[in-house]
Amino acid sequence: MDVEVQPATLDRFDDVAAILGPAEGKPHGCWCLYYRLSSGEFNRVQGEERPVHVRDLCAGDQAPGVIAYRGSEPVGWCAFGPWSDMGRLQRSRTIPRIDERPRWSIVCFVVRAGYRRQGVAAALLEGAIEYATASGVDLLEAYPAETEGGRISASLAYVGTTSMFERAGFQRIQETSSRTGGRARWVMRLEL
Repeated sequence: MDVEVQPATLDRFDDVAAILGPAEGKPHGCWCLYYRLSSGEFNRVQGEERPVHVRDLCAGDQAPGVIAYRGSEPVGWCAFGPWSDMGRLQRSRTIPRIDERPRWSIVCFVVRAGYRRQGVAAALLEGAIEYATASGVDLLEAYPAETEGGRISASLAYVGTTSMFERAGFQRIQETSSRTGGRARWVMRLEL
């Protein structure tokens, strides 16, 4: 599939909203704020406040993620940012802090139904690496699931898989006590 990946800037916010916005039965969703906010903040930022918060992030100096396009259709999203801006990661009891090195964390993938299992997530990961490199980032960190070669539910695959990250050059650093669908998650890193 021919996929183009672009930073999630303010002029592309409508495309971010098309991917992260309300789905049937899920009127407001997470909007990829779960890791960016503390638990208390996440619970306070509800409803229409969530897209406003993400819109503000898109208006900032650095994109909060990248968007995958097939033609002009937005088909996927990958969220990332400085680990220091990820409130829940900083206080996590299940995802260990390896050290104090400055880094960006890749925390979420969303691929729209109809475009899954076609390489969109891998293209998003490559786009995230390119954006981080261009932004002067020295270290990327992620927390994907180990699938042991099996399939994982789309609703649980939002963290990515260890095999996808390994194909992109990431190294396993430490298994976490966090689980996704009963499967172990790993801290993985890529030196840029």
